Formats: sequence, structure tokens, C-alpha cells
Amino acid sequence: MARVAKKRKQAKRPAKAKATAAVSPVVTKAEKSVETATKSLDAQMDRVAKARERAQKTGTAAAKKALTNANAKAKDLRAKVASAKVELAKAKAMDSVRQAEEAAKAKISDMAEKLSDKAEKDLAAAVKAFETRWRKTRAKADAKKVKTAEKKAQAKVKAAAKKAATKAKTLEKKAAAKAKAEAKKAAKKSAKKKAGRPKKAAAKKAATKKSPGRPKKSARRGRPPKAAKTKATAKKTMARRGRPPKKK
Repeated sequence: MARVAKKRKQAKRPAKAKATAAVSPVVTKAEKSVETATKSLDAQMDRVAKARERAQKTGTAAAKKALTNANAKAKDLRAKVASAKVELAKAKAMDSVRQAEEAAKAKISDMAEKLSDKAEKDLAAAVKAFETRWRKTRAKADAKKVKTAEKKAQAKVKAAAKKAATKAKTLEKKAAAKAKAEAKKAAKKSAKKKAGRPKKAAAKKAATKKSPGRPKKSARRGRPPKAAKTKATAKKTMARRGRPPKKK
């Protein structure tokens, strides 16, 4: 008598994976394969149970052969289910790698964005600090330059004022000496005119003393001779010659 196969409990169907936002097509295909193979196995196990029951009731060779065939087919289907589950596990493993890679990329991208924002803030702060230090240093340097320029300008002003004062004194001395020389020259000229011109009264007396009638002709023709210079006029003339002495 053929060995009767023990009734096998129906295998529980694997729970469907929770749907995610990004489900891998490979995982979806593997899950469908497992589901199909499991359904086929379940159906075959029902047939095996019926064949066993018939074989036990009748005990005929045909019933036993049908049970044997049913068990063999169930064995093949169990192998297919196992193979499908292995493929599903492999697909899930690969998908987990893909998800981990995507999560890592997202994390790195988020970190890069945060670091970029932080870098911008740090750069703004660094630029502000540098600008403050630079302005302070530049202000000190500019103040030093302005102070040096002020000293140079003051020195130039003092030198120009001193030069102008010296020039003014020189011009004053020259003007005073010129005025004095012109005064002396005018005095000499006035004294010379007074000494050279004859008095009117003396001229009238001379005309009265002359005899009436036609005056005698002078033996010398042309311009009458010049009157002799007096000693005072000669002295003044001698003193007038040459350049007047400078005022000490």
C-alpha cells in the first residue's frame, strides 16, 4: 500500500509590502510571482487533499496513482514558491540598497544646502568683520596722512608769511629811500632856480641908469653869456652830482 502523504497545512500568504512613494518595479514583479506561485500551491494542496480522501475510501490503484501525481505536482509548486520568495528577498535587498543610496543622496544634498546657507551667513559675518577692521585701520592711516599734510601746509604757510614780511620790509625801505631821494632832488632844484633868476627891482635900476637913446650893440652876436655861478650854487651843484646816499 502506498504511503499516504500527511495533510499539510496551507501556507500563509505573505503580507503585501507597504506601498511606498518610490516602489521598485523589480520588487513589485517578484511579489506578483510569489503571489501567483502561492495561489497555485494552495489550489494544488486542495487537490492533494481530495485525492488522499478518495484513495483512502476506495483504495484502488488509480486513486493511489492520482494521489502520487498530486503530491509530485505539489512538490514542484512548493519549489517554485520557495524560488519566488528567494527572488523577492533578493529584490527587496537590492531595493533596500537603492533606497539607502537615495536616502544618503538626499541627506547629503540637504547637508550641502544647509552648509551653503551657513557658508553664506558666515561669509556675510566675515565680510562685515573684515570691513569693520579695514575701515578702522584705514581711518587711522588717513588721519595720520591728514596730520602730516597739515604740518606740511602749516610749515609752508609760515615760510610764505616770513618771506612776505621780509619782502614787505624791503619794499618799505626802498620806498622810503626813494621818497627821501626825490625830496632831496626837489629841494636842490628849487634852490637852484632861486639862485639863478635876477630880482625885478635890480633889473629896473639897471634900466634907469642906462642913457636914453638907442642901446649899444653888443660886440658878441647870438645868445647872451650866462651869468657866473655863485659859490653856493656851485657847492649845491657839486653836492647834487652822483647817486644820493642810501639810508642806513
